[in-house]
Amino acid sequence: MRFFQRRLFPGGIHPADGRDKALTAGKAIRLFRPAQVWISMEPVPGARCEPCVQEGEKVRRGQKIGEPRDFAAAALHASLSGTVAGLRAGKGVCYCAIRSGEEQPPLIQKSALGCMDPGSFDRAEILAALREGGIVGMGGAGFPAAVKYGTEAEIDTVLLNGAECEPFLTCDERLMIEQPAAVINGALLLKKAASARRVVLCLEDNKPEAVRALHEALRAAPQMEPEEISLRILPARYPQGGERQLIQAVTGREVPSGGLPADVGVLVSNAATARAVAAVLLDGEPLTSRIVTVTGGVREPCNFLAPIGSSLQELIAAAGGPVSRENWVSLGGPMTGRCIARNYSGESELGFVTKTTSGIVLLPPARRRESPCIRCGACATACPAGLVPWKIDFADREGDAALCGRLDADACIACGCCSYVCPAGRELTRHTVSARERVRALLRERRDA
Repeated sequence: MRFFQRRLFPGGIHPADGRDKALTAGKAIRLFRPAQVWISMEPVPGARCEPCVQEGEKVRRGQKIGEPRDFAAAALHASLSGTVAGLRAGKGVCYCAIRSGEEQPPLIQKSALGCMDPGSFDRAEILAALREGGIVGMGGAGFPAAVKYGTEAEIDTVLLNGAECEPFLTCDERLMIEQPAAVINGALLLKKAASARRVVLCLEDNKPEAVRALHEALRAAPQMEPEEISLRILPARYPQGGERQLIQAVTGREVPSGGLPADVGVLVSNAATARAVAAVLLDGEPLTSRIVTVTGGVREPCNFLAPIGSSLQELIAAAGGPVSRENWVSLGGPMTGRCIARNYSGESELGFVTKTTSGIVLLPPARRRESPCIRCGACATACPAGLVPWKIDFADREGDAALCGRLDADACIACGCCSYVCPAGRELTRHTVSARERVRALLRERRDA
């Protein structure tokens, strides 16, 4: 293991003091066993799958139930053994309901028992397993890993993103603490899939237990070249886990505007993605479950290992339910998540776990009111993408897509830093994201003209 000298990215903030993560970071992952799951055939917009099972059909856990139909889609698999209870549309999306009809056998996780030598796998075999196993980026985007790692670009570095800088969320931290070998095995397999020279495990310095666990697992790993795998400890700063920010912090390279990490010889994957890669190749287990943090205003904050398609309502109930009726329910962390309910009492369904569901956070209601911009420039100082959000805010409110483009609004990463620091309480992130979509629509129109 090697520790490197610290280097930061531009901008960024410290939105929390650590008490948020302390709610769940020290608690072991709990197994969640639902009686039924609802698996979306379009887990992210524009990533549709076609059901390949019928109502009443018996299925086993890991059996393919959805064939990809779009470029950004990945195969879907049954997360429970049981019976297909229905194929129904909800809000324009088809869901496959599976009712558990038998005792679910425990998973045999050889991938988590110790670090292994990935030398027996070749690149084509790994990419095929990623495709068939439905592996996607589990940090939020949900893009198919087989497509990402099938790039023809020359890659020298794979970054394993364990920063988890989003407040409240600790699902990746607990994974690295409890299954460090699986994370390392997955990282090495991704390195081979990319034909890269090295892999760097990247964590923030507020996760000492995860650092120790990975350190111990690396010490017990088979002999590797010194530069093949290393551990990089970064100072805690949001949004350290942003793809471009992490690349700049660790390698010093800047991804060009409109470019991809592969353009600078780097690929980035989340720690949970690495664990899923190890599971599909070493255990023969497709992506059928993930760890979800349920925290904030609940009675028993916890991380759950939940089957894909689990009910969000049932997960909140398993965490003891809301402590107060006055709340906002955020799907994801408070900075980048989206509000899916207000004043939630636990009586209604909120949705279902997908491969990218990292957390459910119950927060106190916001009490801020917008006032006129005072041109203080705090948003520009905090923006990790180097934008001037207050100018983009005005351009978006005026509906001026061309000006939004000249202000590089399409480079916004929707991290929320600008809104967080704004003393006027302006919804800068919402308008900057809106401006980003205006610019992208304008570019599509010009391309299709």
